[in-house]
Amino acid sequence: MTIAPYATRTPPGIATLVMAASVGPLAMNVFLPSLPGMARYFSADYAVVQLAVSLYLAATALLQLLIGPASDRFGRRPVLLACFGIFLVATLAAIYAPTIEALLVCRIFQGFSAAGMVLARAVVRDTVETAEAASKIGYITMGMSVGPRVGPVIGGLLDEIYGWQSGFVLTLVFGLAAYAIVHIDLGETNHDRTSSFSEQFRSYPELLGSRRFWGYTLTATFASGAFFAFLGGGPYVATEMLKLSPSQYGMYFGIISVGYMLGNFLSGRYSRSIGLNRMMLAGNVIACSGLALAMFLLLAGYLHALALFGPVFFVGAGNGMTLPNANAGIVSVRPHLAGSASGLGGALTIGGGAALSVLAGALLSPESGPMPLLLVMFIPLAAAGLTTLYVIYVARIAGEI
Repeated sequence: MTIAPYATRTPPGIATLVMAASVGPLAMNVFLPSLPGMARYFSADYAVVQLAVSLYLAATALLQLLIGPASDRFGRRPVLLACFGIFLVATLAAIYAPTIEALLVCRIFQGFSAAGMVLARAVVRDTVETAEAASKIGYITMGMSVGPRVGPVIGGLLDEIYGWQSGFVLTLVFGLAAYAIVHIDLGETNHDRTSSFSEQFRSYPELLGSRRFWGYTLTATFASGAFFAFLGGGPYVATEMLKLSPSQYGMYFGIISVGYMLGNFLSGRYSRSIGLNRMMLAGNVIACSGLALAMFLLLAGYLHALALFGPVFFVGAGNGMTLPNANAGIVSVRPHLAGSASGLGGALTIGGGAALSVLAGALLSPESGPMPLLLVMFIPLAAAGLTTLYVIYVARIAGEI
């Protein structure tokens, strides 16, 4: 029997999973500073160019519904490599896109980068037990959160020096590196494959009929939805109400990123000993407390950047604790359907979060002040706390705690 030249038989290192999971967030964020330049280059309306964001999110959500089941049927390794291959071709084509329409098509196919996060979670669940899965997912999320933080900064600098295509060149180089590392280090971890692809879609009713799956998925959806809402409304509040420059907004936004990374670290450090559900609940409480403080300061008349971004630090920290544990719960409800669960849960989470992002932007106006944004963030976070309590109740009924 021939021995494969690469480590195709062994589980990957955590650095490999971080690299794979970071491709999608980098592709999402690195080109954002280039949107005005792209509008000028293609002589297109800014609203049309912004579709490069919304279409990418929509493609990411829908493709997760296919990627997860495909990996349960054909294996994590071949599906991840195939998806990254499509992503790389689409990224290369985007660099030479002759029209905005062609670029938007490329962005849709760049959505195959979602395989990195979907299958990183599934690989973790293939190789470790539930409590340890939350810990590893926390570390993976902490590592991949670096990309969204530094991506726009690097992308903005590259755009000023080389033009809008340079952000896609950086994404292509990073994607090639991720493909190579996955090819070398990712061994197949799905050793219990299903017999047919259609069988995986027939498994969705099994997942949708699970109360714990819905509990974990709704917790992830509401918690991440608050962050998506901030992405949708935060720039408007920062520029129109707080009169911050783009660089100042980037600096203050870093406060949230640091909070999120801190929460991820705490998840990685303590989820195994404390447990998924308790860590989720603690994260919910911390995030809601931060929003409550922000609303109190606003009602007290403190309209200042620190009065907004300072308390939202705790939203980042709370979500950093909640989301890795919720995602670990999603893929642990039916371990033999980890890929399908990761894909379906991810699609629902991104879809719900994107809707809240649109809502936050629609409710804000110069007369409204920041309060609508804070409310659109607080209500989902409170709902995440309720769904976490529901998961704890279901687990107690089942005798698991």
